[in-house]
Amino acid sequence: MKLRTMLAGTVFVVLAATSCAPGAGSEAPADTSGPVHTGVPDGDVTLSLVSTPESGAAVKAAIKAFEAKHPNVSIEYQDTNYDDYNKSLNLSLASDQAPDIALLNSVGTTVKDALVRDLTPYSKAYGWDKTYASTQLDQWRVDADGSTLGKGKLYAAPAGFSLVGVYYNKAKAAKLGITTPPATLAEFEAALAKAEKAGETPLQLGNAQGHASFPIQLIGQSLDGAEAAAKWTFGQKGTTFDTPGNRTAVGKVAEWADKGYLPESANGTDLQGATDKFTKGDGVFFVDGNWDAARIGEKLGEDAGFFAFPGRKATAIGTSVAYAVSSRTEHPDAAAAFLDFLRSPEASAAQFEAGFMPADVSAAKPEQGTVMADIVAAWSKVNTDNGLVGFNNNATATMNDRFTAATQELLAGKTDTAAFVKAIQDEWAATHG
Repeated sequence: MKLRTMLAGTVFVVLAATSCAPGAGSEAPADTSGPVHTGVPDGDVTLSLVSTPESGAAVKAAIKAFEAKHPNVSIEYQDTNYDDYNKSLNLSLASDQAPDIALLNSVGTTVKDALVRDLTPYSKAYGWDKTYASTQLDQWRVDADGSTLGKGKLYAAPAGFSLVGVYYNKAKAAKLGITTPPATLAEFEAALAKAEKAGETPLQLGNAQGHASFPIQLIGQSLDGAEAAAKWTFGQKGTTFDTPGNRTAVGKVAEWADKGYLPESANGTDLQGATDKFTKGDGVFFVDGNWDAARIGEKLGEDAGFFAFPGRKATAIGTSVAYAVSSRTEHPDAAAAFLDFLRSPEASAAQFEAGFMPADVSAAKPEQGTVMADIVAAWSKVNTDNGLVGFNNNATATMNDRFTAATQELLAGKTDTAAFVKAIQDEWAATHG
């Protein structure tokens, strides 16, 4: 899964402001209030598209398929490494040589400075809301204030998704009498207790970068509901981290640490270190994303399993690769037609081949009996239950740092549920009020 660089601080920060120079170009952005048309226009059209190597494999394959279907359209592809891309995107979009289509890693000032086009009319015309669950499209909706996500106008279209759930070692679980994934939080805790009693590491964890936030978020949103949880992640006014689900989640993770369900070395181990331990047989369960599926599947083979976190409805943590249309493009209809093509069977197959979960689940054809088959099944359930929630770590530009410090204190027994919840909400309020 080519999301490694996105995971440097858990995943890309959707609300982070990218560097920009509004008005760098000599002309103002084109008017985006006119009528829209679906389909590819007549005549020859050349579009430019910019992305990063991590996301590029899937979109390059989609470009090839789109051009074969529409020979009058040529899409010129260019990529830049992830860090440089985020630093230069706004400058590029504000210039006279702005790309027509751009990977949008962050909303930031890109929307505030009107550098990308409102895609709401195209979403309605193409019926994207009938393809994508609302929690998936909402990650790219921006309110009138230019920073609150989850409502308002749509500024990007998805092109493949990540998701975080629970890996498990099927062989170890079977020895404990666990032959099917836990269906409730109570069943999951009972499985952890069995593993601890048998001398196994119940839940492998690396928390040097704050990834104990993953099980906290999964428990919280499974209890509070995905749509309610997403509103806080999106920074919507009037929401709070101080919910029954989150309080239970923080208390459970602290309890698991105290009971020995988590490795004592968790605070000194990063995510990749924990992945290495799990693939070597240290751990019955492991909360991680689909970006590590290839490694885990290769090392554990048929013993590698995966499931969405147990609850009344299937929920997962995740986000999408997404593409926006420049406000300066002279070919918005053609650009939007390509964005619509990103949900096609051809593009979905390319997304799955590159390691992302596709919008069209039927295009994901994993080998049966593999961990990827389990992941696709979990993704299908999450889609059906509208259960995808963005990363809590990205609720503000500095939230990952706060989660890292707070979770390390939690595992070390140096804070309690009330203080943890207050620290997270105070961090959120400093940005969102």
